[in-house]
Amino acid sequence: MKTKSKYRYLFAGGGTGGHIFPAIAVAQQIRLLQPDAEILFIGTNNKIEATAVPFSGFEFKSIWISGFKRKKTVENLLFPLKLIVGMMQSLWINIIFQPRVAIGTGAYVSGPAIWAANVIGAKIILLEQNSYPGFTNRLLEKKAQQIHISFEDSKKYFREQNKILLSGNPIRINLILKDHKESVEHYSLDPSKSVLVILGGSLGARSINKAVLQNLSKLHEANIQVLWQCGKLYFDEYKHLESDSVKVIPFVDDMSTIYSAADLILARSGATTIAEVSFLGLPVIFVPSTNVAENHQYINAKSIVDKDGAELIEDKDLSSSLSEKVIELINNKERKVLLSKNIKIFSKPDAANIVAKEAIKLSEIV
Repeated sequence: MKTKSKYRYLFAGGGTGGHIFPAIAVAQQIRLLQPDAEILFIGTNNKIEATAVPFSGFEFKSIWISGFKRKKTVENLLFPLKLIVGMMQSLWINIIFQPRVAIGTGAYVSGPAIWAANVIGAKIILLEQNSYPGFTNRLLEKKAQQIHISFEDSKKYFREQNKILLSGNPIRINLILKDHKESVEHYSLDPSKSVLVILGGSLGARSINKAVLQNLSKLHEANIQVLWQCGKLYFDEYKHLESDSVKVIPFVDDMSTIYSAADLILARSGATTIAEVSFLGLPVIFVPSTNVAENHQYINAKSIVDKDGAELIEDKDLSSSLSEKVIELINNKERKVLLSKNIKIFSKPDAANIVAKEAIKLSEIV
């Protein structure tokens, strides 16, 4: 790992797209604003960051770490050992790289990486994407110079109020709306028919997949095509359902094309999805995950629904309500236009640029 530039930025986070893509967005902006900057990501070698970071053109180093499971598992017995090893690996990487600024986006992997960056004297920035801050960011807030939040509600959970900036959730610079017809044809679907895009997050969502399976025939009868991102964990289970009107994909690298193909989106209300559909102004039905801390996905979605910027189906009602809700909305052009207009209110398109400029300012403080 050779360093040439005096401006060095370390990013830490991962596990899900919601933690790694905002980091990539900020890194892309830093590269635009400061082309000679050196950028390094720390993550794990078995999660999304191991492929997403190199795909985006950034250097990546992995450490041995995993989260502590809420339920009792054998894996938890290894947690203390993994934490110690992860901290030592992070310290070694930081000593060699010598970052001026370290940016953590939450998740367990950012804990040891940001701790080590602080030990060697790097300035610390934390990014919090969700309305309810994760444990790692709350643990690291004393070490941070700045904490950038996406939701006003996040502020009350931090003690260091003077460090907080409401900047929004950074989105990648290459996210654009393309030609709808060409995007639909890219997936070998018929542009003359409506397309429902289903996004369950980078890993997939079991309850969404089950509900889609149960409602697939009704959607087909309504002449609705389905572009179904089922997640890597579930692809083998559902790939046999692919047909002329149903396309099953494990993971999406090109979000611009899949968003552009959509007449309607059904998705989890993770912070990254909210930031992206708000920026593009897309009609969406949110299905908040119930497996998140403090029910933050529901809180995220409800704040938009209350402003008439999206529709919402609770997870428990999804199987019984999916086809009826989709068929009703996908054919209602006036309603979709209104939702698209209102959801744009929640967009903060300059978030990545704001964080990048703050990181550059901190890097110039010796």
